[in-house]
Amino acid sequence: MGEVSRGARALVVCPDIRGMAYDLDAQSRLAEAEGLALAIGITIAESFVLPVREVRPNLLFGAGQVDNIAIACEQNEAELVVVDGALTPIQQRNLEDKLSRKVIDRTGLILEIFGERAATAEGRLQVELAHLDYQQSRLVRSWTHLERQRGGFGFLGGPGETQIEADRRMIRQRMGRLRKELEQVRKTRGLHRERRERAPWPVVALVGYTNAGKSTLFNHLTGATVMAEDLLFATLDPTMRAIALPGVEKAILSDTVGFISDLPTQLVAAFRATLEEVTSADVICHVRDISNPSTAAQKAQVLDVLRDLGVIDGEGDTSIPILEVWNKWDLLNDDDAEELGEQVEADDDIVAMSALTGDGVDTLLDRLGSMLTRNATLRSFEVPASDGRRIAWLHAHGEVLEDVEAETDGSNRLITVRLNPKEMGQYEALD
Repeated sequence: MGEVSRGARALVVCPDIRGMAYDLDAQSRLAEAEGLALAIGITIAESFVLPVREVRPNLLFGAGQVDNIAIACEQNEAELVVVDGALTPIQQRNLEDKLSRKVIDRTGLILEIFGERAATAEGRLQVELAHLDYQQSRLVRSWTHLERQRGGFGFLGGPGETQIEADRRMIRQRMGRLRKELEQVRKTRGLHRERRERAPWPVVALVGYTNAGKSTLFNHLTGATVMAEDLLFATLDPTMRAIALPGVEKAILSDTVGFISDLPTQLVAAFRATLEEVTSADVICHVRDISNPSTAAQKAQVLDVLRDLGVIDGEGDTSIPILEVWNKWDLLNDDDAEELGEQVEADDDIVAMSALTGDGVDTLLDRLGSMLTRNATLRSFEVPASDGRRIAWLHAHGEVLEDVEAETDGSNRLITVRLNPKEMGQYEALD
């Protein structure tokens, strides 16, 4: 997208506005802003929290604070200022004028990351739509050179408006085309989802705050090579692989985009289709970085998104079983590990593990297997020995406890098998 140069030296400023409710404390927000900057290859020259008693409509910060930012830029030779908050187009332009440097806000920074990370056609469509939505209101920045031009048509209402309006119209048209393309993608995904639901394999969806270790866990369980680095939003596009679980011959593991606090509204809408994969899962694995001081706030963010998707209702009940995976256990000190270990022992819906070392992976697989077969009941079928298809299906998709010659008819097999309701319906649907 061209907004930010890799390796640019940046000053990261986290405004702490008095009276505003934040999900994370100021230092945690600053650390997250630094993580966002590092994720796009920016070199952090200095970072700090800046208390804002009263928001200035033209600059956000007070005049003295802007002067201090300018001095810090000079001292640290910073060519870019990252503001961890939403700037209006006017605030952004005025800050750039005052600081004589490029200024980018949180939304612009996340868009940069998403633009670089998106790998599939769908991901790129979603990012472009979000970026155009963001740019719509900022066109005045792109066309300031037109202020020197004076057209002969007074009714246009001001210098350069013809070009700005033409550009806005082009953006609106492009956004319309992108929405149609995305709608087609959603329909295709819906068809794929229907096919998966008809297929015998259950789906396990990994969700979690960005950088919680989902992709590392995904790679460990599947042997895949999904990008897994200590970066925010290291992976964006949903990835699926087959895995084997105890009592389940085959399951589909799905890795989704990581969540983050205050995700730009443009991206919440644009990435809705990606997160819709979660709603068709049989089990949701909520991967948490249990070593992070803000892990409780991060959990709340994830649950809010799941609530928006309809997975959790107003009473807190879930339509899909959720297993909490307390990842990065190896980073805990002994006291924290002992205290948290008691909670893990007392709750079957929590698994402690390290995706990096592999400790706890077997427990996770056992727990997933038991959750997927939790509603399975024992059934007996008398199947003609010549009906190889049904016999093979029962062995492949259920937990067969007995397969013997039927006493009533020597040409039949009596098969005792454990099936869940979904598998039972699929068996009954066999021709």
